Amino acid sequence: MTVSESASDRPYDLVLRGGTLIDPHGSRAVDLALRDGRVAAHLGRGQPAEALATLDVQGRDLLPGLVDAHAHLREPGLTHKEDFASGTRAAAAGGVTTILNMPTDDPWTDTPVLMRDKARMAQGRVRVDVGLQAVVQCEDRDLRAMRDAGAVSFEIFTADVPENYRHDTLDSLVTAMRKVADCDGLAGVQPSDQALLDAGMSADDGSIAGYCASRPPQAEVVGIAHAVQAAADSRARVHVRQISAIAALDAWRRFRDQADVTLETSIQNLLLTADRYVDLGPAIKASPPFRGDADRRALIEAVRDGSIDMVVTDHAPHTPAEKRAHGRFSDVPGGLPGLQTLLFCMLHLVDRGDVRLADVVRLCAEGPAQRFGLSRKGSLAVGHDADLLVLATGVASTIGNGPSYSKGGPSPFAGLSVPYRLERVFLRGQPIWADGDLIGGARGVVLHPDAL
Repeated sequence: MTVSESASDRPYDLVLRGGTLIDPHGSRAVDLALRDGRVAAHLGRGQPAEALATLDVQGRDLLPGLVDAHAHLREPGLTHKEDFASGTRAAAAGGVTTILNMPTDDPWTDTPVLMRDKARMAQGRVRVDVGLQAVVQCEDRDLRAMRDAGAVSFEIFTADVPENYRHDTLDSLVTAMRKVADCDGLAGVQPSDQALLDAGMSADDGSIAGYCASRPPQAEVVGIAHAVQAAADSRARVHVRQISAIAALDAWRRFRDQADVTLETSIQNLLLTADRYVDLGPAIKASPPFRGDADRRALIEAVRDGSIDMVVTDHAPHTPAEKRAHGRFSDVPGGLPGLQTLLFCMLHLVDRGDVRLADVVRLCAEGPAQRFGLSRKGSLAVGHDADLLVLATGVASTIGNGPSYSKGGPSPFAGLSVPYRLERVFLRGQPIWADGDLIGGARGVVLHPDAL
C-alpha cells in the first residue's frame, strides 16, 4: 500500500529500493520515494513507480538525518577553533544533517543585529542545515525581536558565565523564562548553582581531582530543581542541558512532571568516566566533568527508558595546542569535538546492546526535532525533508580511519569500531556524503522559526 503526500502526475525525483526504514517504533520494509526535497511516498516493496532515478539500497537501513540540538560552531570570533564551513563538513561526514548552534561565540549572540550577522556569515558556507540559538541577558526586556531575527531557541545560564548573563536566583530565572514564553520560544537551561561552584572552585588545587570536585553533582541537583520550578511558575517550555550524574537524574524524575520540561545528556557522558582522565587527560576536559561508572550506567538506563529525551554532542572544539597549553587542569579549555562521531558512538551503544537502532532515531533525530519545533526534520514520514542516512550493516567502520573535518583534531573515541558503515547522506533529497567522501558543496541553509 502506498502512503503518499499528494497525488501528482510528475515522476518522483528518486526512489530508494529495498531498504528498511527505521523510526522510533522499530523497522519496516519500504521503498522510499523523494520529490522536491521531501519524502513524497512510502511505497510497497517493489511497487511500480515512475522516477527520474532509482537507488538500490537492498539490505540497508534508512534513518532520518541526525539533529544535534547542542553544538558550538565557534563563529564569529573563535574561528581558529572551528567555523561554519569546517563544523558542517564534520557534521555531513557523520550523518548530522541539522545543527542547532549555541550562542557563546565572540561576541555572544544576544541582539537581533548579531543574530542577523551570524546568519549572513553562515549562508552559502554550510553543508548541513543550521539553526541559531540566542542568549538571554539579565537586562533583556523583549525577546520578540530576537525571535524575528531568527532565534530558534533561547539559552538561559544560571552559573559559570559573566554576570550580565547569569540568572542565579529563582526570581531572575522565572523572569527570563516568562520573556521566552511571551515570544513562544523554548528556553534552554544549563542546570547548576553558582554558590556551590564558588565553594568548590575556592578549594580547587589545579589537579584533575580538584577540578572534578569543584563541580559536584549537587550543583546539578539544585539547578534542576530551580529550572523545573521556574518553568512551572512561568509556564515556559524548557529544555534542561547536559545531565551527568545519578543524583541529578533522581531529582529530575521527582520534579519533571511539574512543568513542560525535557532533558538531554551528551554522548560523551554515555561513554566516558572520570577514570579516563588518567590516559586521555586534557583532551577530554569538559563541563560538567565526567563522573563514575555507576553514573554512566544510570544515564544509559535513563536514555533507554525515556527519562532522558535526547542525546547531543555539545560539540565544542579547541585546537590540540590549546588543550595542551596549561599547567592547571582547571585552566584547560573545556569541550571536545563530536559532530563527526555522534552517529558512530550511538551505533557502538547499539552494538553492545545498550540501546536499539530505533532509540538512535528517537534520541538523536525525532526527539530534538520535535522539541525545538523543527517540524520537517528528524523523521522520514511523508512530507518531511528528505534528510536521510543509508546505513550498511555488517561492514565495519573505525573512528579515526579517514579525515577529521573538525579543527578540534582527533576524536577521543578514535579506534572505536562498529559493524556499520555510513554509505550515503542526503540533505533535502540531495547527496552530501557518498562512498566515504563529501560531495555537492554547501547545500545547507540557515533555518528560521517562521519557516519551520
